[in-house]
Amino acid sequence: MKKVKEYLNTNVLTKIVIALAVLLTLVALFLLITRSAPISGDKDFNSDSCKTVVVVSAGDTLSGLLSKQGLSHNQINEIVKVLKSGAGITGLRADRDKIEFLRNNDESPVNKIVVIPSPWRQVELTCDNAGAWKCNTIDIERDTRAVYKSGVILDGDSFYLAGMRAGIPAGILADVYDLLAFEMDFERDVRAGQKFSVLYEENFSSGAKVDNGNVLAVSFDALRGNVKMYRFKKKDGTTGYYDEKGNGAIKSLKRTPINNAKVTSSFSTRRKHPVLGFTRAHKGVDFRAATGTPIPAAGAGRVVKRGYNSGHGNFVRIRHNGSFETLYAHMSKFKSGVNVGTTVRQGQTIGFVGSTGLSTGPHLHYEIIKDGKHVNPLTVKLPAINNLDEANKTKFLEYRHALDEGIEYLSEHPNMFIVL
Repeated sequence: MKKVKEYLNTNVLTKIVIALAVLLTLVALFLLITRSAPISGDKDFNSDSCKTVVVVSAGDTLSGLLSKQGLSHNQINEIVKVLKSGAGITGLRADRDKIEFLRNNDESPVNKIVVIPSPWRQVELTCDNAGAWKCNTIDIERDTRAVYKSGVILDGDSFYLAGMRAGIPAGILADVYDLLAFEMDFERDVRAGQKFSVLYEENFSSGAKVDNGNVLAVSFDALRGNVKMYRFKKKDGTTGYYDEKGNGAIKSLKRTPINNAKVTSSFSTRRKHPVLGFTRAHKGVDFRAATGTPIPAAGAGRVVKRGYNSGHGNFVRIRHNGSFETLYAHMSKFKSGVNVGTTVRQGQTIGFVGSTGLSTGPHLHYEIIKDGKHVNPLTVKLPAINNLDEANKTKFLEYRHALDEGIEYLSEHPNMFIVL
């Protein structure tokens, strides 16, 4: 079966039939295996070797774990060198990496080591008769499936609660938040009755789900109209998200830097200041958040100011291009390494929520300045980036049409999936 890796380029219904065939085959294989295979703990069914599995914990070192398995100092040094030169592994990550030690029997020395830095890659080290260790890297084949979930906002719902009720994984919801935050404010734009849907990847190995992949498409009935975004890979190999017409869906700035934060004060030309007591313009939007909450940059740019004044308290100002700047105020502290002149990427933490300056409680005061004038972050038209050229747009529209067919079918058959 030929798998489609980058985007749908065959009839969607045919792919769904293939998915059913694959599923039935896996069920048959499972029944065959469970009837014939003995249960033997950590023992390898196909050999007499014994296996010890170690999940790396905080404070563990590679040399320390190897030493606990009875390997000599010289062997440890050789293994460390082989891992570095052959697989690029120089250290271990707590609660993520796993190591398997294999022996011929309980009394024999370790003759094979498997380092597993990810579900999709493992590094096998074997010892030959001369005592030399060799390294072999194995990439695990993925069985990737496109899964569709949809839901509706109920009275009193947040998008997160509605998404969880629809069965959308938390990590996928976080990705959707990041995408839609370019177009809408989840505090003010979410209303009962709004519908939403997500098409995303699930990755399987040997019939078992390992993790979730990318968001492929998202749709939300926002107040400003239906927002749709599609993930697409261009001819040069780069990927991005685009609207129905192939225009860049990822804007150069986000309207709401902190996801799911409640708006406590909107942009206004006249507002009674809660500390000073008199009326003056409120040139930004206030988002309530706990002290210490990370504040991400709303867009890529360069820090042009970082300091303290009596009104903003600790603040950072970022210039994004010739037209746009953003300001973040009332920080409890700045992120280390973020100084005037620092280039930051979109989403990079620049500081932490606080209540410094003229503030009645912990929150982020966020401003967007366009051509030297303050504008409402929640309504200003933001420039798109990474629009498609004509050649890529033609391919995108073909892809979008096929994907929409798949979404329509899956919406009517929610227990199905598409093999990618």
